[in-house]
Amino acid sequence: MDRSRRQPDGTSTAEGPGELSPRTARRLWWGSAALVLGVLGTAVLAAGAEDGRQLPVAVVLVLAQAGALRWQTRAPVAVLAANAAAGLAVWALLPEVTLTGALLAAQVTLCVLSATRTRRLSAGALAAMCLPAPLAFAAGGGPAGVTVYLLAVVLAWTAGQWRRAQRERTRAETRRAVVEERARISREVHDVVAHTLSVMVVQAGAADDVFTDRPDQAREALRAIETGARSALGELRLLLRAFGPDEEDDESVEPGAPREPGPSLARLDALTDTVRTSGMTVHVHREGRCDGLPAAVDLAAYRIIQEALTNTLRHAAGADQVSVRVTAEEECVQVTVTDNGRTAQGGSRAAGAGRGLVGMNERARLVGGTVRAAPLPGGGFEVAARLPVERAS
Repeated sequence: MDRSRRQPDGTSTAEGPGELSPRTARRLWWGSAALVLGVLGTAVLAAGAEDGRQLPVAVVLVLAQAGALRWQTRAPVAVLAANAAAGLAVWALLPEVTLTGALLAAQVTLCVLSATRTRRLSAGALAAMCLPAPLAFAAGGGPAGVTVYLLAVVLAWTAGQWRRAQRERTRAETRRAVVEERARISREVHDVVAHTLSVMVVQAGAADDVFTDRPDQAREALRAIETGARSALGELRLLLRAFGPDEEDDESVEPGAPREPGPSLARLDALTDTVRTSGMTVHVHREGRCDGLPAAVDLAAYRIIQEALTNTLRHAAGADQVSVRVTAEEECVQVTVTDNGRTAQGGSRAAGAGRGLVGMNERARLVGGTVRAAPLPGGGFEVAARLPVERAS
């Protein structure tokens, strides 16, 4: 995916510490170029109307600044220097254009540099942008002209710092959600492995008891042990992938006490029944057999459906129907949850779902699968997951 990177939550095209996603960079270029052409271009045309000799050169310099903004996310320092030089040239050609207006493109680049580069580098760029301030005073702008210019530069730098802090906070929240989800997954995988090993111990004892008298039954027990061992190894690999912290056993459960059945696609009807109690109509469609799935894939599919249904209840405005489809194939399990709700105006359902989508991506990633969550063209929202069976078995 080109310059985009895969983040801890398993999603892609997320913005990294010092870069923007390609889509964000393109939108930023279009917006900033339109701003420069609209504001600075208009000012240059108005100032050069009386002196046509300087106007063509000034127009070329304005277009060059707008074009240079294309690379402001990749090389903001170089673009800042180029736009500052071009802006000063425009101001020298047409003094009627204020210094603040002539350096508009440089101020935009300073904002981007402040948002995407280190604070030390952005502080140096801020100091450099303040150097032309005495020129405004010498050209007759007076204290007011100097104040306006310095205020514009500082505001541009501050806006970049605010955006940087906002992105860092978002990344911190995502990392925290991933850590919490991994801890939850590690506990669940621990329970699955412990159950599998307990069954292996029982099968080994049974094989030893009937080894002489009933060798066929002993062979069946040994084959069950082999299958359980392979499954346990797969679950342990997932546990190591999760990097979850060690957790102490729940002291509220007495040793030897019967445990409730764990999350599984076999309990999908019970899960959807709880959603129906809220008044939502739930349609469930199954294809293939789900009873022989690896425990980790079974658990991941169940949790993804659970999170998708929760997101529907919380974030799907006006939704009254949701469809759950589970297709178990030989190579993978495909899960699709679709509702008929609408996204709130001015917001994104994917953004509103928050940690739910982070958890779904993390669970799918740990079994080698993928999750796609997006609104549908005709209305509604769909969560589709593909979980390969072989990688977790």
